[in-house]
Amino acid sequence: MESARVPNGFNLVPPPGWDNIPLQMGTREAIQRIVQKSVSQLPVGFPKDDIPQARLRLTKELKQTVRQARNSDGLTLYLPVERMHGMLIPASFVVSEPLKAPTGDSEPEAVLIDLARDAEDASARELDGTASIRTLQKLPAHPEKGVEVPSWRVQYTVPIPHSVPSQWLTFSFSTLVTPDMDIEFTETLVELFDAVMTTFRWSYA
Repeated sequence: MESARVPNGFNLVPPPGWDNIPLQMGTREAIQRIVQKSVSQLPVGFPKDDIPQARLRLTKELKQTVRQARNSDGLTLYLPVERMHGMLIPASFVVSEPLKAPTGDSEPEAVLIDLARDAEDASARELDGTASIRTLQKLPAHPEKGVEVPSWRVQYTVPIPHSVPSQWLTFSFSTLVTPDMDIEFTETLVELFDAVMTTFRWSYA
């Protein structure tokens, strides 16, 4: 039965206007594709002499984001590539590589209980029939670490069914709280990520 098999991957439907960057293979090509698409969408009247600088700046920003995602054991990075109301949304989410159980107890139920107990805001969710935990954190700014504004972070932690030893995937969404973003817009972005997670499905060979 398929329910007793170990999934070999998953599928997600990203929001309209978002793209993904694989962090193990094909990273450079994905960055080039996104930069090219973004440059082609520059507003009418954008000075042609400034296009090379805009291209370099975006490439640098994407490479920095990729480095941060890789440092977090990222497998795939999802981020907006189209403007909304004239601005690029300061948000992204990262899917981790399969991780070993985050606590010493490999029983999924026990791990989920521990995660919920340790989090300020946690709730039980179900992803394609698999019990998971959703946590929400509001993180303060850390200027000394180069983080000038606060952020919100939402994380889903889900065990890979029938994996031995137990392995887990995490889906971590973060959005910066910039001065020109009101709280309602930030909450809308969180709701958008929650909606994306409802499209999660395991895939099998």
